[in-house]
Amino acid sequence: MINEQIRDREVRLIGEDGEQKGIMSAKDAMKLAREANLDLVKISPNAKPPVCKIIDYGKYKYEQARKEKEAKKKQKVTDVKEIRLSPNIDQNDLNTKANQARKFISKGDKVKVVLRFRGREMAHMGTNKQILDTFFEKLEDVAIIEKPAKLEGRSMIMVLTEKK
Repeated sequence: MINEQIRDREVRLIGEDGEQKGIMSAKDAMKLAREANLDLVKISPNAKPPVCKIIDYGKYKYEQARKEKEAKKKQKVTDVKEIRLSPNIDQNDLNTKANQARKFISKGDKVKVVLRFRGREMAHMGTNKQILDTFFEKLEDVAIIEKPAKLEGRSMIMVLTEKK
């Protein structure tokens, strides 16, 4: 809230140079802000009494936007990449998929390994967990299991993430 939007009877005022002006009525605080050709901005509305500061509101909004932008730059977004396998996958194909997963993990992404069953493959679901185990053994030096292999519908899913 700024200027006339502040409807509190008393406010704790902080001057434009940062020093405490004390507790005063909102009208007096507004008068001081007008004399300095600045805005009265409510900084902490939940305090008793609310804390208001005399500042240039446009500059204040710009500073806030800049701080948020800086915070966004420092964030790391992790993607979840998916690698699909089938129960009758050959050893060379498994190696190729493992190398692809290694690249994803080295970039900092998580890898969701999906072993998909179709038709008659559904009868041998339990024995095919070894394919996911073999896949993980190839990546053991760079990855850890975040979510162990679990049967969900027609597929067995395991999630790998980077080793810290």
